[in-house]
Amino acid sequence: MPPHLAGHLAMLGFSAAVAGSFALGSRAANFIDPSVMTAARFWIAALVLLALSSVSGQARRSAARAPWRYFVLAALMSFYFVTMFEGLKTATPVSTAAVFTLTPILSAAFGWMLMRQRFSARMGLALALGGIGALWVIFRADWAAFAAFDVGRGEAIFFAGCVAHAVYTPLVARFKRGEGVFAFAFGTVLAGAILLTIWAAPAIMATPWGELPAIVWITLAYISLFASAASFALLQFAATRLPSAKVMAYTYLTPTWVIGWELALGAGGPRPLILVGIGLIVCALVLLLRDEHGPARAVSPA
Repeated sequence: MPPHLAGHLAMLGFSAAVAGSFALGSRAANFIDPSVMTAARFWIAALVLLALSSVSGQARRSAARAPWRYFVLAALMSFYFVTMFEGLKTATPVSTAAVFTLTPILSAAFGWMLMRQRFSARMGLALALGGIGALWVIFRADWAAFAAFDVGRGEAIFFAGCVAHAVYTPLVARFKRGEGVFAFAFGTVLAGAILLTIWAAPAIMATPWGELPAIVWITLAYISLFASAASFALLQFAATRLPSAKVMAYTYLTPTWVIGWELALGAGGPRPLILVGIGLIVCALVLLLRDEHGPARAVSPA
């Protein structure tokens, strides 16, 4: 399979896995501290990735060279996940997912600054179209709210996390030194678990683990296995085969996936005007996927 096609398939799985964390996370966010939830998910994900890297033989082939790389990447992703759960306390899953779709624009900028990755005119148009669609959803299709820049607190908090996520993507390609996908993801997740355990130690000790509702445990299991272990591996796999802007282009699918999750969970869909923004976001994804042979060249696997 061509490297770029494998990267696209990986990001399709990534977007589906991530969407579930928004839908389930909004239902658990008010029952547990975001830092505690993220620390727990990282420890579970680290165990899963350790097992996968051992079975695949990557653990034996990969030495722990320059461990500082993992802590830099882990700090960025830890900040992203904590702000996501903090934002979901007050923002809807769909609007939070729409904020997430702003990361391709940010990722393209950081990809150029860190890796000198360029993008074509069509890719620039797609990023702009996706950004407009995201803003349409974030401001609830309300021109008065847009004119007043009335951004919700949850959306604003999560946007800061998305900036960290956008920096993370090109850094993966820059920091990777031949490690296997599972081994490299394990190093990143383990570093995140250590950082957050130190940071959130008082909150972890104060959490009434035996009294948490079932939705917290369901969410923790999902985000650990699918939205952490699987998504970390998929993202790092794709980031070495596609330019940063294209990797993050798949975040444009997230609001659509979230709507599907919300319908499946019985919450109902967004009002019709919001779907206009979703449509623009999907159009942006189509444009980016058609731009296979433009100036934006894929990063060669390390």
